[in-house]
Amino acid sequence: MKFGIIKERKNPPDRRVVFSPKKLQEFKEQFPDAEIVVESSDIRVFSNQAYKNAGLEVVSDISDCDVLLGVKEVPLEALIPNKKYFFFSHTIKKQPYNRKLLKAVLAKNIELYDHETIIKENGARLIGFGRYAGLVGAYNGFRALGLRENLFTLPKVETLLDLDAVKVELDKITLPNIKILLTGTGKVAHGAREILDYLKIKQVSDTLYLTADFTEPVYCLADVMEYSKRIDGKVGDKFTFYKDPSGYESNFMPYAKMTDFFIAGHFYGTGAPYLFTKKDAKHADFKIKYVADISCDVNGPVASTIRSSTIADPIYGYNPTTGLEIDFRDEKAITVMAVDNLPCELPKDASEGFGEMFLENVIPAFFNNDKDGILERAKMTTNDGKLTERYLYLQDYVNGISE
Repeated sequence: MKFGIIKERKNPPDRRVVFSPKKLQEFKEQFPDAEIVVESSDIRVFSNQAYKNAGLEVVSDISDCDVLLGVKEVPLEALIPNKKYFFFSHTIKKQPYNRKLLKAVLAKNIELYDHETIIKENGARLIGFGRYAGLVGAYNGFRALGLRENLFTLPKVETLLDLDAVKVELDKITLPNIKILLTGTGKVAHGAREILDYLKIKQVSDTLYLTADFTEPVYCLADVMEYSKRIDGKVGDKFTFYKDPSGYESNFMPYAKMTDFFIAGHFYGTGAPYLFTKKDAKHADFKIKYVADISCDVNGPVASTIRSSTIADPIYGYNPTTGLEIDFRDEKAITVMAVDNLPCELPKDASEGFGEMFLENVIPAFFNNDKDGILERAKMTTNDGKLTERYLYLQDYVNGISE
């Protein structure tokens, strides 16, 4: 079986890659029967020469490969028919902007395996860039705080070599006495928490956070059952919440009244209550002044996220009185960081971490008859132009009749 590491062609350019040179060497050592080539690229974080130095073949034509591995969506004209492709297609939620991509995949008889669909039997994702989104998002939130208050000036992550360089910059700052709320318990939240812990910010319990004042920066980690509650007043259960959140309402305001800096690292499911609404943000006791919305659901559960921002221009202000965008330094503003492609700022570390997960969880399935069902669960389309049974719910989307 021949594997090809494809060149990223989406704009703006993405420097990430599924496998670093070192991980491809390990891939070859573990599975010597695999043939591996790397498509030449002038934007990838690892140079063509780095792959050559690792003993790998760099080519300009990957049309003879069986399996093609990429990160972002492949442009329609670059899709090669009758191949197995792995990339983030951003179609499983019926995203309107990528309907043509899924139609093209089907028309070209491509077997599509979306990185988001690579899951355990219980539905938990096996690979992703969540940790790196959390790391960069939390850093960017502190960067926004420093700029707004003229306390310190952190450089953009994209200008730094790697995570170690990020930490060197964090060593230079001194934080004011603020209270920080972090929502979520997944990889994104854990990434953000790494930054908080690196800064030696003290973690406190919900009870203390909501009732006490402190003489040092502190943070509280809140799970969904802390910031959501059952409407009937009974004790909630997050597993029943995940299945059906309709009987719940937001319990976020007690936190909003005590929080200076909110880091949104949670996953928001369809139908779940919003954390805070535009009406909530107008409340006289609403205290949040800075938001790092790593989850970045526009016009969704975090009312101040009225648009996604960019790596080039990551910060904007939200006026809770008018609901409109203003300068992030304005005294009336909630300062918002809502970049939706944060891992792109840390391409080296993100690629190395992603390749480690991919080699551990996915590649073995090609050589053990997919004994754990990894490929079977992940496959969205067949080589005869059809959706697999698991993804038949996308048929109306493909046909252009979904909402």
